[in-house]
Amino acid sequence: MNNFKWVDEAEKQWDERAETWHSNSKEMWETGSRKDIIPFLTKHLAAGASICDLGCGDGYASYKLATKGFQVTGVDLSEQMLEKARERANATSAQFLKVDISSVPVDSDTFEAIMAINSLEWTENPLSVLLEMKRLVKKDGLICIAILGPTAMPRINSYRRLYGEKVICNTMMPWELGKLAEENGLVKVDEIGVYKRGADKLPLEKLSLDLKQALTFMWVFMFQNKK
Repeated sequence: MNNFKWVDEAEKQWDERAETWHSNSKEMWETGSRKDIIPFLTKHLAAGASICDLGCGDGYASYKLATKGFQVTGVDLSEQMLEKARERANATSAQFLKVDISSVPVDSDTFEAIMAINSLEWTENPLSVLLEMKRLVKKDGLICIAILGPTAMPRINSYRRLYGEKVICNTMMPWELGKLAEENGLVKVDEIGVYKRGADKLPLEKLSLDLKQALTFMWVFMFQNKK
């Protein structure tokens, strides 16, 4: 892949995964690993708040938020994913943009909240995307980011980089994102962990934060943008 272009390759791979992803997304958000994310986000927001769903995929979360009265803009670079998102959310006010989430053609300080669920680590430059989130969200607005934890098998998507191959997954650990956010002006206001069956039976409340994060399938941060 000497002429590897990240955006082109990411769009191609996510287009190819769209059908499989679409067949599983409802379960993920309703009863699976993502079921607690929307309640976690919305408890911090006023009714009708504007939300940008960065890396919205087939739009299930955008659809769910729109049905709850939030003003939602979903962003993704896969046209195949967005076709499914528009179809699903057709009867809602949700809007969708086809664009790389590192550069969203929307005015600064537009949204009251940003949601990026398992999308930040799928970008070429996570720091530039984090700074784009800061640009898009209003002062004191909220940024909810979920990344896969150490026990998530989808890490295989970044493994081939160890052979020098070009990949579209930028694996990072929860503590790395926490540090990156802090160093770039975001303040952590809340967080939750998502655990595989078995790990959730451990006495997690007795563990330190780093041990809790080390056991997670996914870690969900809520940051506030202090500009």
